[in-house]
Amino acid sequence: MLQALVTVAAEEGHSGGNPLLPAVYDITWSLVCFVIIGFVVWRIALPRMAKVLDARSAAIEGNIAKADEAQREAEAALEQYTAQLAEARKEAGEIREAAREDGKKIVAEAKDTASSEAARLTAAAHAQIEAERQSTLVSLRAEVGTLAVDLAGNVIGETLSDDARAQAVVDRFLAELEASEKAAQ
Repeated sequence: MLQALVTVAAEEGHSGGNPLLPAVYDITWSLVCFVIIGFVVWRIALPRMAKVLDARSAAIEGNIAKADEAQREAEAALEQYTAQLAEARKEAGEIREAAREDGKKIVAEAKDTASSEAARLTAAAHAQIEAERQSTLVSLRAEVGTLAVDLAGNVIGETLSDDARAQAVVDRFLAELEASEKAAQ
């Protein structure tokens, strides 16, 4: 079948030319169209494409410049933040140290206050104990004196009603008793 088509084409067309080469008028008109299209592309399309590419290039460069500026600002903000954070940490450390010192002072003051209060309470307790001792000693002397007079009266068989004499006897007895206790120690 292919052979039949080639034979038909050879019979219809050119009688002695090469079937693979186009005719001269086809080449001429193709060349004219090519030159017109080339001229239109060169004068109209290329400048517009150049403008678009230049605008796109300028936009990209502008965005790169903006990105660089934003990067610098971000780095500056980071440095400032880092400096502020370091300052805040330093200040927090100073505050903690001051609080520890204040705590130590408060504890020391509380200990001093407690010590002085304890000393005051101890002194008051000693004074109260001494007062009670004196009161008890006076009361005991009176009771011992009364018991001694009653006992002496029972031993002698008479009542010792003279209070001054009985008191003198009791005082002398207690003084001798205290002297013997001191001598024993």
